[in-house]
Amino acid sequence: MIRLYPHALARMQERGASREDVEESIRHGETFAAKHGRDGFRKNFTFDGVWQNRPYRNKQVEAYAVQEPDGSYLDITVLVKYF
Repeated sequence: MIRLYPHALARMQERGASREDVEESIRHGETFAAKHGRDGFRKNFTFDGVWQNRPYRNKQVEAYAVQEPDGSYLDITVLVKYF
């Protein structure tokens, strides 16, 4: 199970990531250690769209989460990079 912290929901909307993007990144993306004992998850997606009036072919979604005792994740924040 993946829960989204309110801050993560706000950043997703602000930065152009969907819930599906975040869940896919956590489930199937590259995993890396992040600050403060958090886990980072990164996945590239085909975008082929326009973001802030500029065309991009791809986007990279990074989710930073903490694993809870039951094994689920609480997503704290989300970053999106377009290229």
